[in-house]
Amino acid sequence: MKILQKTFAVLLVLVTLGACTSDFEEQNINPNLIVTEDASAKFFLTEAMLRPYLPSRFAYWRGNLIHADRFGGHFTFGHSRCWWSDGLGYQYNGGYTDATWDHFNGYLPTIKQVLEFTEPGGEFENELTHAVALIIKSHYYQLYTDTFGEIPYSDLFKEDIDLPKFDTQREIYQGIIADLNTAMTTIGEETSTGNVIEDLGNNDVVYGGDLQKWKRFANTLKLKVAMRASGAPDNDFSETAIQEALEQPLLAEGESAVIEKDLEISQWEYATYGDIWYNFGDGSNWTVSRELVNFLRDNNDPRLEKYTQPALGGTATLQRPSATDNAAGHDLFPKRVAFIREVLDEAGATYTWTEGETEGNQTITVTMPEGENYVGQPVRLNGQMSGLAQYGFFCLPSEAVIQRKNRGGSAKPETVLLSAESFFLQAEAAVRGLVSGDAQALYQTGIREAMRLWEVNDGSIEEYLATQDMGMLNGTTEENLQKIAMQRWAAHYTDGYEAWAIVRDTGYPASLANGVDDYEIYDPGTIEQGRYPQRLRYGSNLQTFNPSGFAEAISRQGENVQGTTLWWAE
Repeated sequence: MKILQKTFAVLLVLVTLGACTSDFEEQNINPNLIVTEDASAKFFLTEAMLRPYLPSRFAYWRGNLIHADRFGGHFTFGHSRCWWSDGLGYQYNGGYTDATWDHFNGYLPTIKQVLEFTEPGGEFENELTHAVALIIKSHYYQLYTDTFGEIPYSDLFKEDIDLPKFDTQREIYQGIIADLNTAMTTIGEETSTGNVIEDLGNNDVVYGGDLQKWKRFANTLKLKVAMRASGAPDNDFSETAIQEALEQPLLAEGESAVIEKDLEISQWEYATYGDIWYNFGDGSNWTVSRELVNFLRDNNDPRLEKYTQPALGGTATLQRPSATDNAAGHDLFPKRVAFIREVLDEAGATYTWTEGETEGNQTITVTMPEGENYVGQPVRLNGQMSGLAQYGFFCLPSEAVIQRKNRGGSAKPETVLLSAESFFLQAEAAVRGLVSGDAQALYQTGIREAMRLWEVNDGSIEEYLATQDMGMLNGTTEENLQKIAMQRWAAHYTDGYEAWAIVRDTGYPASLANGVDDYEIYDPGTIEQGRYPQRLRYGSNLQTFNPSGFAEAISRQGENVQGTTLWWAE
């Protein structure tokens, strides 16, 4: 992604252009410098494309990993080497939540600038570039509102408004659809934003300047937003939007919107999972969840070895606490070790389990072969379980996920919008009777797209589709909808914000959506009755800087806690 370095250099020149124009004509012109005639909004658009999906390490760790990826039920903390229990994130922490709020909120000036530059009368007026910016803005706002709920929207792009009002999610969703419609109409049959300097080209790190792909991206996003709104209260627009989207081209095979990760650029600007994995030791490392590993392993899904590494294995000793030092831990030890053994047995793991005694307290020695077992760690284990949830018992993320920078190799690209999603949404619409079409064919194409993104070979894909029940829509309507939801959820591995939204919207996987109730094993966090997290709290400074907007939002939406259900959620 060397385009980033070039873009930053150009931006520096553009920032200083304004200060130089008064005496520009009196200076000798260096043919190697960029002048106003060569300037273009495309240099600003690159940053606008990257920033929502590749945040700094601070936001990547706290937003993606501590919250979204774990609420999405893909990653887990709380193993024996981890600094935290798996309740982290479920237990509200203002510093961690603020990092996420600041990341989303801090993006607004970037997209606002691009929109203003490219609008009629703007410094780099170009209606086609403006259309792409509207599409990027729409996807960003979908992520933003689905994370926090009601947020400022309509007032943010108006002048002379210091305290923007908060819009309802219904209003934001309608605004997103309207912007997408405008962008698609503007693009029409055009294929690029212009010639030479106006052409987005390599500065478009998603589609290389191909406007028809952006148009199909916009229509797929419209379909996703409209279907997510379907069934929500006071929803009088989604059915029309769904039908409109289904009548126009959607993302086709091989058109996933992804951004290649730069494994050389500084982690302080654009982070990857590897920046966290390798910079802090095992204490910040994570394992892969029981829900995801079970789904892949039990359905003979060839993505298992693409998503994960098998458990490290080795020998671990589980020791019962003394009754004097830890009465509760002593009493609950038989229940807790039985739970761990159940997890291992459920996975069909190979291991030995030997009971003994040390200093009058029961011990259990567990030996597992190295690199053989695929076992997922249960989600939301409490702090008392960490000594029993041994790091070596559970799958780790694959090297494609945690690839280290400056070591060669490549990492899984960052997801913006998957072509698989296009086909899964169409399959769901067909199952629901919203459109005619072969739901099975659409569903299987979605699976192909999801697997190809992880470089699964076609032979393995076709074998899965032909032999595995999860590869076929052969059940009742509800069973088929569950399969589609589960495949969408699994496809969004490493895209925690969307995986989390899918669970809230569909109720699947049910074991996540149902929350937890056995607090001797699990951590309820600060969410009432161990419920599944529905949103993140607003930034802690919001109530001080925009008290009227904050008060209006919580009066409509509900208390500013993680358990408050959003407008569209199940």
